[in-house]
Amino acid sequence: MGFFLETLFGGLMVGMLYSLIAIGFVLIYKASGVFNFAQGAMVLFAALAMARFAEWFPRWLGFESLVLANLLAFVAAMAVMIVVAWLIERLALSKLVNQEGITLLMATLGIAYFLDGLGQSLFGNDIYKIDVGMPKEPLMVLEGTFQGGLLLSREDLIAAGVAAALVAVLALFFQKTATGRALRAVADDHQAAQSIGIPLNRIWVIVWSVAGFAALVAGIIWGSKLGVQFSLSLVALKALPVVILGGLTSVPGAIVGGLLIGVGEKLSEIYLGPLLGGGIEIWFAYVLALIFLLVRPQGLFGEKIIDRV
Repeated sequence: MGFFLETLFGGLMVGMLYSLIAIGFVLIYKASGVFNFAQGAMVLFAALAMARFAEWFPRWLGFESLVLANLLAFVAAMAVMIVVAWLIERLALSKLVNQEGITLLMATLGIAYFLDGLGQSLFGNDIYKIDVGMPKEPLMVLEGTFQGGLLLSREDLIAAGVAAALVAVLALFFQKTATGRALRAVADDHQAAQSIGIPLNRIWVIVWSVAGFAALVAGIIWGSKLGVQFSLSLVALKALPVVILGGLTSVPGAIVGGLLIGVGEKLSEIYLGPLLGGGIEIWFAYVLALIFLLVRPQGLFGEKIIDRV
């Protein structure tokens, strides 16, 4: 039971990080009706900006405080992501209002490749580290309940807590604020939203900025765990099954989907891996997403769209 609980908690913590990335996909889809394939590139770009600014600011300004370096780097990286959001809206999305979904989809693919190349040009292509002071030592809990106790990662616990807090704030933002309701209105019908005075251009800048903020937080967490390298953008691919499972239009669905994927990956690798030859953790999420596409394509919490002709 102790080993099972360790695996379960590990899956829940990883799943929370998947949910954080999936939130970015959901935000863009709710505002523009298009699946944003650039989210992985945004995570990488934001992590690169954070890592390099944290390295450059102490050298430029002549101080040694790690906390100050990380704080200034976070602010600068967030400013960069807001500028990126403004440029995306100004140079791409504003030209594609009311176009077919496939047109917007291809635009996000182009944005992804552009951000990958721009990140290499501005910040370099080495492997960089992000040190935000997250503890690496494991934590032993419930030693009196289970023999040897449960071994948990302090870093994963803190990361999962940060991810959970951000997900909760974003969920409240969408449900309780006027801007969040405007975002939902734009997602339902661009033309109808414009007709009642909702500025589509400003809404898109806001949602891409919020998605950039989510990408920055995800990039900091994953960069701290794995290092900032260009394979980091592939981590975002794990969020694709999450949004399929939870539903493309549901923030709570992204949370539940991430937790299910995280737990399912860990448990299947531990308990089914020895029977099937291992490697289940790599493909489990995609097989589960395929099953959901066959039986419930809108996901657990997604909206079922019916077109009447």
